[in-house]
Amino acid sequence: MNEKRQKSPWYWVPSLYFSEGLPYVAVMTIAVIMYKRMGLGNAEIALYTSWLYLPWVIKPLWSPFVDLAKTKRWWIVTMQSFIAVGFAGIAFFIPTDYYLQLTLAFFWLLAFSSATHDIAADGFYMLGLKEGEQSFFVGIRNTFYRLAMIFGQGVLVAFAGFMENRDGNIPLAWSITFFLLAGMFLAMSLYHKAVLPKPAEDISHGELSPGKLLRDFWTTFVSFFTKNDIGLILFFLLTYRLGEAQLLKLSSPFMLDPVSAGGLGLDTATVGLAYGTLGVAALLAGGILGGVVISRDGFRKWIIPMAIFLNVTDLFYVYLSVVQPESIIFITSCIVLEQLGYGFGFTAYTLFLIKIADGEFKTAHYAIGTGFMALGMMLPGMIAGWLQEMMGYTTFFWWVCICTLPGIFAAVLVRKTINPEFGKNKK
Repeated sequence: MNEKRQKSPWYWVPSLYFSEGLPYVAVMTIAVIMYKRMGLGNAEIALYTSWLYLPWVIKPLWSPFVDLAKTKRWWIVTMQSFIAVGFAGIAFFIPTDYYLQLTLAFFWLLAFSSATHDIAADGFYMLGLKEGEQSFFVGIRNTFYRLAMIFGQGVLVAFAGFMENRDGNIPLAWSITFFLLAGMFLAMSLYHKAVLPKPAEDISHGELSPGKLLRDFWTTFVSFFTKNDIGLILFFLLTYRLGEAQLLKLSSPFMLDPVSAGGLGLDTATVGLAYGTLGVAALLAGGILGGVVISRDGFRKWIIPMAIFLNVTDLFYVYLSVVQPESIIFITSCIVLEQLGYGFGFTAYTLFLIKIADGEFKTAHYAIGTGFMALGMMLPGMIAGWLQEMMGYTTFFWWVCICTLPGIFAAVLVRKTINPEFGKNKK
């Protein structure tokens, strides 16, 4: 009886996808806020943290070897242990003189471990659940992945801000926060070692040679680039979020910078509440709304409006940088509306990834598409901080708005290639 209860999907699907989302949020968002509070300049923050996208860019290259060596269950538990070590290393070295070099090294460990964990977790989901269960739990897994975003960007950042205000010691506050994350993931790895089922299909394929696997992978990889309209596909993947990729790297520093430096002068806890909690909730609401309207009317009808909504809401940051309002409620409202538009518009990107992955190598081509998605965030983000320091916040946010135009143009071109029925919920 107890064994059966332990193997119920409710015991492991929510926690597995919460643990998949949290390290990604830590690398992509919490790191930005932490380095800003530690006194690092915007150019360095954007450059260093954008490089941390690289493991998600190239993870399709080593995903076949996760299938070859060990079981996916083994990879999940092991990577969660490595993630715990990564968080602990960051926490330990934050208060030191060489915190930047040493914490970045552990962030790299964290990023590669998290990307590998993603591969194993998504594969294990398909092995550990029956087909009907997979459909039922897809909403559950997505919900808990998003809850990890709220917990990371909201609760943990607010906690770090509380510790900053209580003790007046910024390095100590962030060190405690990352030690907390390390403890969570140590507990998570032990928990999943105990409760994850052992599907018969989850086996180590030792009989497959690395050479054959590499040849098969190369065939699959090359086939992606023989798709019809591959040039348009890559143009869309790399430009649809060109403006947003730069905005995301500077939104938190803009809120944290003092008014005299062109920022909003918010404290860490307020940023955690406004951007990390209410903003992420609006992002989720926008995504849900996007899914509803596409399922009703189809992807073709909504792709251009979604591209516009995703990008035009960046104008809120132009306004905030010009006015620099003092009202927390007004600032939060602007952030919420921008994130609502982002979530609504990003639905089109997700559906496009599904569309281009359709075919013989669906799983592999979807992974390659997500790699280009990460590349489209990494490259613009790397120079965003340098551009902001050179331009100032207001001019930089105008530049972001200009960078949204190629993505809208790409959406116009893609619309012509889409079947009007694609995306509709056929009853």
